[in-house]
Amino acid sequence: MATLQEIRQRIQAQENKAKGSNTQSDNSIYPHWNADEGTTATVRFLPDANPSNTFFWVERQIIKLAFNGVKGSTDSKRVEVQVPCLEMYGDSCPILAEIRPWYKDETLKEMANKYWKKRSYLFQGFVRQNPIGDDKVPANPIRRLIISPQIFTIIKSSLMDPEMEELPTDYMRGLDFNIKKASKGGYADYSTSNWARKESALTQAEQDAIEAHGLFNLTEFLPKKPNEAELRIIKEMFDASVDGQPYDNDRWGSYYRPYGLEAPVGNGSQAVATEAKVDHKPVEAIEDDESVASAEPISIPKAPAGDKAQDILALIRARQNKPA
Repeated sequence: MATLQEIRQRIQAQENKAKGSNTQSDNSIYPHWNADEGTTATVRFLPDANPSNTFFWVERQIIKLAFNGVKGSTDSKRVEVQVPCLEMYGDSCPILAEIRPWYKDETLKEMANKYWKKRSYLFQGFVRQNPIGDDKVPANPIRRLIISPQIFTIIKSSLMDPEMEELPTDYMRGLDFNIKKASKGGYADYSTSNWARKESALTQAEQDAIEAHGLFNLTEFLPKKPNEAELRIIKEMFDASVDGQPYDNDRWGSYYRPYGLEAPVGNGSQAVATEAKVDHKPVEAIEDDESVASAEPISIPKAPAGDKAQDILALIRARQNKPA
């Protein structure tokens, strides 16, 4: 039988876990996107604690749903909800299945791109050179990093270089990676980021931190796979987003909601909101580098320029529902 002290400790641990699931204030994610232009953040990537993961990163696939404000609010400011794409789990994604045919119509390509999945990559490691002056280093110095496709392409291509003899995550002969922030066309540009030229060993303090805290199992920080009820909510939100409707917090807030918006009062649903499920994407835009999968040619009626989103969606669905 558990002692009173053990019971108290378990209750406290559960409360701390619940609090932690609803906030991103632990600073475990290193916000390299907040660095000033012209600065460099030097990081040392570490292996994934998951022994079944061949790589030292995991891929995130997120779909962004934009809404024209929140229903019932006088503020019409655009809000955005991030939902997981089912292709991240090896399943067919109903949203991508619907928008793939949109690419066959020139008038719909822009909207298709808007709803296409966005990739990013989750790593972990030490920040060895930190240009962000107000960054608060957590007690566990092993940080998680959300890496955009632009930076990931540099990382991946370098791994194929025959001159790289050791894994860059090797504790004794690994390599640092320099995240260099510049700008191009008004957007953040990281194309000059690179690996260090010389190998280096982890410091004793870094080795001690790994011993004390352990490595993250990165898969645990991916969004939870939606269940059947959550898939219905995602589909409802997608339809409403395309139709130009506002976000309905009473209807969807106990499942997925914009960052910073409180869950509806009195709703007993146990579903977890977006901000608890997903490590938040950087403020800067993360571009998707994936080519759209090929599909059988399909004839979609041309929508006149200026048609509303709901009219375009109706045209698409009418074509898809038409008997063969």
